Amino acid sequence: MPEYGYFLSCEEFGPAELVEQARMAEQAGFRSLWISDHYHPWNDAQGQSPFVWSVIGALSEAVSLPIETAVTCPTVRIHPAVVAQAAATSAVMTNGRFRLGVGSGEALNEHVLGHVWPPAHIRLEMLEESIQVMRRLFTGEEVNHHGTHYTVENARLYTIPDEPVPIDISGFGPAATALASRVGDGYITMTPDESMVEQFRKGGGAGKPVIGGTKVCYGVDRDECVRTVRKLWFNQFLPGEMAQILPSPSHFEQLAPLVTEEMVREKALCGDDVDEHIATLSAFADAGFDRVYVNQIGPDQRGFFDFYRTKVLPQLQQG
Repeated sequence: MPEYGYFLSCEEFGPAELVEQARMAEQAGFRSLWISDHYHPWNDAQGQSPFVWSVIGALSEAVSLPIETAVTCPTVRIHPAVVAQAAATSAVMTNGRFRLGVGSGEALNEHVLGHVWPPAHIRLEMLEESIQVMRRLFTGEEVNHHGTHYTVENARLYTIPDEPVPIDISGFGPAATALASRVGDGYITMTPDESMVEQFRKGGGAGKPVIGGTKVCYGVDRDECVRTVRKLWFNQFLPGEMAQILPSPSHFEQLAPLVTEEMVREKALCGDDVDEHIATLSAFADAGFDRVYVNQIGPDQRGFFDFYRTKVLPQLQQG
């Protein structure tokens, strides 16, 4: 059975709130933490976007849970040599309980320095090369690299963990999943799609962890939960490549009218029905996932953790 963790949302909460949620997650029985890595929130209603590496430093002192970014883009906004230093320090501060989740990114976060946002196949090329650079740096040896996309000269990390930081790769389609199976230490995806898990494992990922996540909105008033999800996270219901190519929160907000309350009610888990929460998480178990992270949308964090501590997690046999 999977292990269940909590997904901290840097788009929706400030640093102190995230640290407090991590404490509540540990007390509730969650086994690990995911944390998003953004420069912008998806929309202004979410309202936050702290620097993830600073928050991870605080989390390392506040809780004993393993931590993973979900996910960092080590290609455009931040050079992979700098991401490698941040990840290695995070692993040292957590006594080796850190994994680096990486993906090909979104224009929302990565174009802010004015660089051209490349097409998907180039982004995957950049991601693969960035992973090569980071893995070499994790050895603690001096690295010189002159590649297609990155140059590194006389770079050496002096603060490194005893073991190299594991790098899990996010994939939502066949090309990214193939990259994850070929070069990743694990695979991250957000839907319980058994066919993608099978592709990952058959393509070279056998024996490596498959990690997923989902968002819920716990509350006693289902209609209020639906309104909360539509206000804060309508972006997750937008189709196609919009999440990857729209450049600013205001562009996402222009598309908010496309998402109706009826769509949210049909697609999002809202309310306090224990069986519905268990069924949503069990779908990941049935698809072969090893670890599943849950994020609570909206302000009722304490109610969510009480609900999961007393009613949901006890019914899930954690691995």
